[in-house]
Parts: sequence; C-alpha cells; structure tokens
Amino acid sequence: MGSTKGQVVAGGNGYGNQLDQLHGPTDVLIDKETDSLIICEYGNRRVVRWSRRSGTTRGEILIDNIRCYGLAMNNQRYLYISDVGKHEVRRYQVGDKNGTIVAGGYGKGAGLNQLSYPIYIFVDQQQTVYVSDNENHRVMKWDKGAKEGIVVAGGQRDGNAVTQLSSPQKLLVDTLGTIYVADSWNHRVMRWPKEATQGTVIVGGNDEGAEANQFDRPVGLSFDRHGNLYVVDYRNNRVQRFLIA
Repeated sequence: MGSTKGQVVAGGNGYGNQLDQLHGPTDVLIDKETDSLIICEYGNRRVVRWSRRSGTTRGEILIDNIRCYGLAMNNQRYLYISDVGKHEVRRYQVGDKNGTIVAGGYGKGAGLNQLSYPIYIFVDQQQTVYVSDNENHRVMKWDKGAKEGIVVAGGQRDGNAVTQLSSPQKLLVDTLGTIYVADSWNHRVMRWPKEATQGTVIVGGNDEGAEANQFDRPVGLSFDRHGNLYVVDYRNNRVQRFLIA
C-alpha cells in the first residue's frame, strides 16, 4: 500500500497485435493457479495470458478470432467469455479453443434466448451466468444448461425509471442473489434484490456531472472486503470509493 505510481505488467509497447502489445483491453482477471493475468483484447479479437512472474515481456494467445469484451472464471477454472460479435457467452476449459455456448447463441435480438451486445458477465458458484445485455438495457440470468435466460434487472426498454436501465455495464452479484450494476447512461449504480421488479439507486443518479455525488458514464464496479464500493467513472477520468450500507 502507499504506491503513488503504477507498474506495467502487460503491454506498454504501444497498441498493436504483437505478443508484447495489447490493443483495446476491456477486461482482466487473475488466474491464481497459474499466477497469471487473463486479458480480453477487444481490438485484437483475442484472449491472452500474461504471467505475473518478474521479467515477463510477452503474452500467449489462449483464444483468437473472438470479439471478446468480458471475462469470468469460476472455482472449477472454467473461463467464460462474452462475444459481442456473435451476441453470446461461451464457457471454455483451459486449452479449449471452441467452448460451449452458455448464454445467447441465437443471433442478435431481444428474445429470452437472445442477447444484443453482451458485455460484462458474472458467474456464481452454481455456474449461473449473469450478463449485462447492453443494447437490450437489461441484465439476464442464465442457469446452467438453460436454453433461454430470465430478465433479472431492467428489460423495460431504455429509460431512467427504477424499473429501467440504460446501457448497463459492469455487474456484481452477492451470495444472496442481489445484483449491483453500473447503469452507465443513467449515471448511477443500481441494486436489484433477487426477484425484485425494480431496483434502488445506491450511488449517483444526480444527473451527469463531476461532483462527488455524480458520475459521467460509470462503467466498472468492485467491492473490497470492508464493504467499500469502487466505481470507474469513465468520462470523469477517475475512480470513486463509496461505503455502502
């Protein structure tokens, strides 16, 4: 703690498609078993792995030819990747290049078996997949093996009522099934209890702006073990911290 400067651990050699470069990284996770970073490169249409060991200068390609956006990994080390080109989410075993469709897969659309620009994902211990279905302005829940999903937040078209979302981004789900989602174009973070028909604004929602109680396109969320919520405030070029009751 106390660092005032960051350290480059992947990329840093300009944007490009060489193995020592990244282009448009949109998500990252830590694979503790291999002590590595798994990175989604939207610009290069690939998922790469970079060792966290000192001296690493290049990554390796795990999966290519995929318009990846979001990543998740469960306790069984299955890797889940959202593909905004095919409007689907696939599950991969390490070393698998093809994967299995676990959400979407029926083309772009608003049906319960479809997604439209699925970006961030969350996977719980039961291998249930939650998806920020960005262009449908909803969060979808796909149980393991399901052929269609369930709308668990939003889905009432684009809008700013508490029953609506507008281009949802990062989402988190706690052990009670409560969903936290960055409601990007509404400049707020919403909390949706399990089976609720409407959400609650927990931070933001005070119009677009740069004050301490405002956001301008929030896109990322993370909780620490003390209950602090960290929000990536995209167009304000900052990260804000909130204590959530």
